[in-house]
Amino acid sequence: MHTLWMWLGFNLFVLVLLALDLGVLHRNGKEVGIREALWLSFGYFVLALLFGTGVWHFLGRDSAVEFFTGYLLEKSLSVDNIFVFVLIFSHFSVPSRYQHRVLFWGILGALVMRAVLILVGASIISAFHWVIYLFGAFLIFTGGRMLATINQEPDMEGNRLVRMVRRHCRVTEGYEGNRFFVRRDGLIFLTPLMVVLILVEVTDVVFALDSIPAIFAVTTDPFIVYTSNVFAILGLRALYFALVGIIHRFHYLKYGLSLVLMVVGAKMLINAAFGKVIPTEAALLVTAVLIGGSMLVSVFKTRVLPAGTAAAEARLGWVPGSPAKAEDKTEKKGEG
Repeated sequence: MHTLWMWLGFNLFVLVLLALDLGVLHRNGKEVGIREALWLSFGYFVLALLFGTGVWHFLGRDSAVEFFTGYLLEKSLSVDNIFVFVLIFSHFSVPSRYQHRVLFWGILGALVMRAVLILVGASIISAFHWVIYLFGAFLIFTGGRMLATINQEPDMEGNRLVRMVRRHCRVTEGYEGNRFFVRRDGLIFLTPLMVVLILVEVTDVVFALDSIPAIFAVTTDPFIVYTSNVFAILGLRALYFALVGIIHRFHYLKYGLSLVLMVVGAKMLINAAFGKVIPTEAALLVTAVLIGGSMLVSVFKTRVLPAGTAAAEARLGWVPGSPAKAEDKTEKKGEG
């Protein structure tokens, strides 16, 4: 199968999915219910399985294992985006019926930016093998940073990006329906919904700087890296609406995600130094154990959370550009 046709065919397939999503399923901008979100999440998961089966048939077993490992890794790391989306939407009081529109355009932008980052990253690794060591060290550092910020509440009022946008652009006081821009007296104003979209886009770029090096630890094939990223991102919207009401129940998943980044970074460094001594299958197994284990711990430890504690859990985490609130740096939540 010619490489060019694989790229063209896959991107055409993605465009059809996006057109179906915005133009048919959510044309009226209605709120996305949990039942619908679960079905959409399952649908995107099935599509990923079918695509992985096709990779096995056309490109071989090794490529298929790399795709499924990359997909699981990226899908797991994308959950961290959901924690941040909850923080952003809660702080800006974004109505539920507008959240899908923000996530649609945010994820469309994310697909474009990630494609660019993947192609650039693959070119750099191909030309300069030593960059792999930088990627591995960066992943270990990032995992440690995530561990340090798990129990911090971000100061959204002090977010540098939001303050910069409001300082340099005209922004309306309130929401103007689902519009990102409005015209008043011949002048263009941004709406708070656009401010939220900008923050979502920048957040994804920052998280991509973690997740893309992570998947390069699994494979350096740009097509496998790109397609596994796309399938993880495509299902992110539906996964958000499926989990938004219970995201506090997965607090300990953040620990699992942090450890995954550190383990993947260590794998990248070891394989770069000594050859492929750690197989892709091992990375798949370790990722599954860490993510699955942290989810089970989360469900067990948070099974009887009081309402107030549950609300506090949802406000913890890290948002790009937002410093931690000083009073929350040492505060720990009750567990039980």
